[in-house]
Amino acid sequence: MPGPLSHIRVLDLSRVLAGPWAAQNLADLSAEVIKVERPGSGDDTRGWGPPWLHDAEGKDTHESAYYASVNRNKKSVTLDISKPDGQAIVRELAARCDVVVENYKVGTLKRYGLAYDDLKAVNARIVYCSVTGFGQDGPHAQRPGYDFIFQGMGGLMSITGERDGQPGAGPMRVGIAITDVLTGMYASLAITAALAHRERTGEGQYIDLALLDTLVAFNANQIVGFLTSGRLPQRWGNAHPQVVPYEVFATADGHIILAVGNDGQFKRFCAVAGCPELAEETRFATNSQRILHRAELIPIVAEVMRTRSKHEWIEALESANVPCGPINNMQEVFEDPQVRHRGLRVDMPHPLGGIAPVVASPMRLSATPVEYRIAPPLLGQHNTEIYRELLGKTAAELERLRAAGIV
Repeated sequence: MPGPLSHIRVLDLSRVLAGPWAAQNLADLSAEVIKVERPGSGDDTRGWGPPWLHDAEGKDTHESAYYASVNRNKKSVTLDISKPDGQAIVRELAARCDVVVENYKVGTLKRYGLAYDDLKAVNARIVYCSVTGFGQDGPHAQRPGYDFIFQGMGGLMSITGERDGQPGAGPMRVGIAITDVLTGMYASLAITAALAHRERTGEGQYIDLALLDTLVAFNANQIVGFLTSGRLPQRWGNAHPQVVPYEVFATADGHIILAVGNDGQFKRFCAVAGCPELAEETRFATNSQRILHRAELIPIVAEVMRTRSKHEWIEALESANVPCGPINNMQEVFEDPQVRHRGLRVDMPHPLGGIAPVVASPMRLSATPVEYRIAPPLLGQHNTEIYRELLGKTAAELERLRAAGIV
């Protein structure tokens, strides 16, 4: 069965994370993705190591794990798009593609003759997605921006971190570049929606994706709660503002998450913990009362939790149907039997002889499953295939372009 996007060809002019993440999603769904990289250096993230992938002998290569995390299932070509010859080749490629993804600074591709209107002139059905920090218009449109900045500007850090008055209190960023990843997810969704529209109407269109817009939208119920009530959400650390006890607790040998979501679960927790009387006390019997008496309850629970190991608590609480879970490091993640069962680690044979370990796509389609076809490519690995077979360049033409530093 052909994959759901096997009829789609994508020209990926993006680099680093947000744009490449979107293009990788499309590639995982079987689109042919042609990634255009700078001759000699490629995507910035190729040099973002260590860690590096290993060759067949276990030695470091010069292929970074960062690049590998976001560029599987793609074909890499090298092209200097700042030169007229390179720009002409982009237009040739766009004429044969369905989608363009780019994340250049606002106005850059217009100067190169590669903006949406320019490529629409050679392919009226093109779906063109621009990913920028602040969007294509507005007072900040020309500013550069990074994930950390948007986590702050967009409000996420104001609700992330330990609450005031506690040790380590203060705003905290999320430990991955969440703004880029989320923007990539929105971009791939918007692209597939635009393709669906095109199938009905024959019309391509332009997509303007901004990291700031994405992060503000990501605040979800917290930001709508503010818009509704006028009350600013606060940082709660690992605690929950409306559910108690619902946070991280130290055990005898580490930490676990205790997530008591209702009164029945609290009663069962107290029974497992050997303090059933707590569930009968008026100040703790209902979640509303537990919220009001949080400062009294949490120290009691914390003291009890230190009396057993992580494993003992999780086994006992799961048996009693009380929601809980470990705080795994990355090694422990891949030792988890559920993670193993779901096949979330995928080892792809790499052109340099070793393997490229990647994380499986979470998209599970019953009729058209994701396939892992192409390991994260070497720089320019597919030059001959794309330039000779797709564009019909002769050997002499390619040699001239190489000599001129265009490819």
